[in-house]
Amino acid sequence: DVQAECLQLFRLMDSYLKKRTATKNKLHAEEVLGIPSKYVYGSLKRDINHLNKEVKRIEDRLLELVKQDQQQQLTLLTSIPGIGIKTALFLVVITDGFTKFEKASQLCSYVGMTPRIRESGSSVRGRSRISKVGNKKLRNLLFVCAFNACKYNKGCREIYQRIVAKGKSKKLALIAV
Repeated sequence: DVQAECLQLFRLMDSYLKKRTATKNKLHAEEVLGIPSKYVYGSLKRDINHLNKEVKRIEDRLLELVKQDQQQQLTLLTSIPGIGIKTALFLVVITDGFTKFEKASQLCSYVGMTPRIRESGSSVRGRSRISKVGNKKLRNLLFVCAFNACKYNKGCREIYQRIVAKGKSKKLALIAV
């Protein structure tokens, strides 16, 4: 099943990306502590290069699989200013080509971007926030996309500016975008 393989590939890639970040941090720490041994430095660099190659191979495989199964969805998503190929791939795979949802509100709930009202009794009202119950990786990717869309997409930029002009927070404006 293409969907199952893609989900496995995303989990593996996520694992490699975390390991790569840890290795880069280790390399930086060695450099800050003094002059790292040539062997340690070389080993860490080789590990980073290997992880970069594996991540690239996984990305290529994902693209190949999604193009076979969901080429039209991929084309439509990447035509939206602010959404790149990696985000489009993740969106298509995680939503199974958007077949998991009938309405946009269901997708918003899945991502964890629906409002959560905080109330205590009858008089104390907290600031409403997004629920954050949902797919954290997808929510973070969509925040980055919204940020880019505000730069490159006139319609999104207008929505963002209108909300900020009303005195709302920039984060709330990004969520709306």
